[in-house]
Order: sequence, then C-alpha cells, then structure tokens
Amino acid sequence: QVQLVESGGGLVQPGGSLRLSCAASTNFGSISFMEWYRQAPGKQRELVANIFADDTTNYVDSVKGRFTISRDNAKNTVFLQMNSLKPEDSAVYYCRMSVDGWPYWGQGTQVTVSS
Repeated sequence: QVQLVESGGGLVQPGGSLRLSCAASTNFGSISFMEWYRQAPGKQRELVANIFADDTTNYVDSVKGRFTISRDNAKNTVFLQMNSLKPEDSAVYYCRMSVDGWPYWGQGTQVTVSS
C-alpha cells in the first residue's frame, strides 16, 4: 500500500512564499513522474507542474517563473516551491505519483493567499 503524505500548506500574504512537500511511503516501487495539481472551489482540478525521472519539468502558464518543482529520489519526495504567490493561487494542492505504473494521490493541503 503506497501512501503519499503532503505538508507545507497554510495562509500567506500576497507576494509571499510557501514550500509544499509530498513523501511516498515506499522504498520498493519505481516512481516515474511526480505531479502537483490544485483545485479551487467551483473549479476543475488542474495540473500545476510535473517532473519526470530524467528531471524534465513542465508548468502551467500561470505559474511559470514563480513555482519550481523538484524531487529527491532517495527520499521518494517531491517539492513545490511557490514564490510571489497571488490570491488566485489559493486552492487545495494535491500531489500525484506514478509508482510501478500505478497512480497515487495525496490527501491534499490547503494553500490560502490573502491579506
């Protein structure tokens, strides 16, 4: 059973920063891609960023230049560094990983950007 445990969400003022973490509870599976999604109230869940085994990264246009995704393969952990946060970044953020070809989701962590 693979579990993804997220941390790092919270309340921050516009222009501030947060760093999200997501650790997979497995030392046996092969993790290919790692992703961060977000879902705001009344909106569809959207892919924010992903990173592949070769460290190739992709970002949704609205976060390019502000967010950075990275991974620590030794710790089966993916990070999302979020800088210059805007109120429209407020959402529940979810991580998703592919372990041995199967997708797993984290429980979600709330990010609120407000003054």
